[in-house]
Amino acid sequence: MSVIAWTGLPTDAGTFVVAASTRGLVLVALPGDDRRDVVEQLREAGTPVEDPAGVADHAAVLLEYLAGTRRDLDVPLDWALVRGGFRREALEALARVPYGEVVSYAELAARAGRPLAVRAAGTACATNPLPVVVPCHRVVRSDGRLGSYGGGVPLKARLLRLEGVEVVGDPPRVGALSTR
Repeated sequence: MSVIAWTGLPTDAGTFVVAASTRGLVLVALPGDDRRDVVEQLREAGTPVEDPAGVADHAAVLLEYLAGTRRDLDVPLDWALVRGGFRREALEALARVPYGEVVSYAELAARAGRPLAVRAAGTACATNPLPVVVPCHRVVRSDGRLGSYGGGVPLKARLLRLEGVEVVGDPPRVGALSTR
């Protein structure tokens, strides 16, 4: 098993956990995730070792994105925590959704090659070990409502606003599913 370096990453949005192997980024845990659970999840991919230097490059990319100074989150990914099959296909399709754009769960399912697998696309987003980098915050309900998000709807709305997506109303929704 490989060593998985990880660290807590304090931001003004809360503390994220960033973890990486020698192959790439393995996990981004959102603020509010229990750190013990996160470290236990990392054991599925290797031996977790708290090592800020081992994830410094990945952490810097995430910090730049959250500061609004970086749009490109193109870093090497280690898909070790992603279950195979359609979940992987959906997350790979999700990784190609551009900065500042949103798609519906139905559109994500279609982009992954299974237009009827809308619920499975939602499950892929809900179990995504690489949120923000594999941008499940860019997936919304077909009616434009934000839907759920592991880090909470306020964080999802914050990330979308950071990318210039109009978020309005209560419950929050994106402006007519159009961006920019």
